[in-house]
Amino acid sequence: MPSPLAPIEIKLKRLPHGEGLPVPAYATVHAAGMDVVSAEEMVLNPGDRHPVATGFAVAIPEGYEIQVRPRSGLALKHGITLPNTPGTIDADYRGELKVLLINHGNQPFPIARGDRIAQLVVAPVQLASFAEVDSLDDTARGQGGFGSTGV
Repeated sequence: MPSPLAPIEIKLKRLPHGEGLPVPAYATVHAAGMDVVSAEEMVLNPGDRHPVATGFAVAIPEGYEIQVRPRSGLALKHGITLPNTPGTIDADYRGELKVLLINHGNQPFPIARGDRIAQLVVAPVQLASFAEVDSLDDTARGQGGFGSTGV
């Protein structure tokens, strides 16, 4: 089945420390996220957080965002994830794209320049506004909160 959405173009400015690194890219035909790599070498110790440099900045078209998401293999095998997942890169941000990683594992995790560290998912942004009202319509769930629909 063909994709219902045509790809959008995102301008990418390579920074000096990003020279020679691949730009974000889809690993397979049906991948939703593009792999992004580290532009620095470091060791992420257990419990530590670090904004890992990617070596580039982007200009995202108005009406879109880039969501930064963890790589499932790093999370499963090493406990490496993003503390603010998904992270959001807004269309008006022009600084270096960095990936905030945290080590929830029990071993130091080495990151080499060029290692895949996260996925980038481009998504449309739906703007909204809030309208203050005196009451809300009733639903079957009502005010049932955390865990109210499961066991």
